[in-house]
Amino acid sequence: MLARVARVWIGTSGWRYPPWRGTFYPQGLAQRRELEYLSRQVSSIEINGSFYSLQRPESYRAWVAETPDGFLFSVKGGRFITHLKQLRDIETPLANFFASGVLALGPKLGPVLWQLPPRMPFDPARIEPFLAMLPRSTGAAAELAKRHDERLEGRAHTETDADRPLRHALEVRHPTFCRTGFVELLREQDVALVVADTAGTWPHLEDVTADFVYVRLHGDTELYTSGYTAEALDAWAAKVRAWRAGDAPTGEFTVAPAGPVEPTGRDVFVYFDNDAKVHAPFDAIALERRLAA
Repeated sequence: MLARVARVWIGTSGWRYPPWRGTFYPQGLAQRRELEYLSRQVSSIEINGSFYSLQRPESYRAWVAETPDGFLFSVKGGRFITHLKQLRDIETPLANFFASGVLALGPKLGPVLWQLPPRMPFDPARIEPFLAMLPRSTGAAAELAKRHDERLEGRAHTETDADRPLRHALEVRHPTFCRTGFVELLREQDVALVVADTAGTWPHLEDVTADFVYVRLHGDTELYTSGYTAEALDAWAAKVRAWRAGDAPTGEFTVAPAGPVEPTGRDVFVYFDNDAKVHAPFDAIALERRLAA
C-alpha cells in the first residue's frame, strides 16, 4: 500500500470580484470564465456564496465542470446557522444546507468552514452539540440532507457518488475562545481550529486540533485590504511546511499544549481573503510558488 502524502491546497476566498477584472483577470475575459481561469492558477477555492444563501445543485455541478481534475473547493456554512440561529435549533437548517447541492461537488468537495460571529462567546453547552451534529462523511451528510424541509422540495441534492470522509473547520471571533478547554473540545471532535490572520481585529490562534490545518489570511496589516510582503509570505510558508510535515508547534499564537505529531503529515488549506485591493490571487500564487520551490 502506498503511504499517504500530505498536501497543501492554496487559493482565494471566492472568485467573483469586479475589481479583479482587468487587473488579475485578463481584459475582456467573460465573467462566466473567471472560475475556469483562476482554478488554473491555484489549487483550491473557498465558496463564499453558500454563506449568504442556499445555492443550487446546478451551480455546484457547473463549478465542478469548470475546474480541472484534482481541484478542491472548501464550502462556507450558512450564516443562517451560525449568525442568525447562533447554533440553536439548527437540525433542519443543517439538513437544508447539505441538501442545497454541496454533495454535487463529489470528489472536489474539501472541508466545510463554519465561521462564528464576533458577538458569540465561548459556550461549551452550545458549541459541543453543534460539533457533534456535523456529519463526518458524505454518506452521513446525504442522510442528513434527506431531512430537509419544504423549502428544498424540487431542488434538493441528497445523494453522494461515494462515501468519503468530510472535514470541518471552525473560525471564531470572540476573545473568550482563547482557552485550553476550547482547543481540547475541538481535538476531541477532530475539527480544525481556523488559523485566522485578521490584522489584529479578531483572535489569532494556531493550535492544531485535527488531522488537517485550515488557514484564512484576511490581510497582513489592514483587514481585507493589505497584501502580504515577501517576508510575511516567507513566514507563512515556513509555518505551512511545519504543519504539512505533521508538526504541531506551540508559540505566541497557541493557548494549549502541543497537539500530537502526525507521522504521515497533515493536509493544509490556505485561503487569501484580502480581496479588496486585488491582492488575494497574487498572494495565493506567490505562496504556492514558495512551497513548490
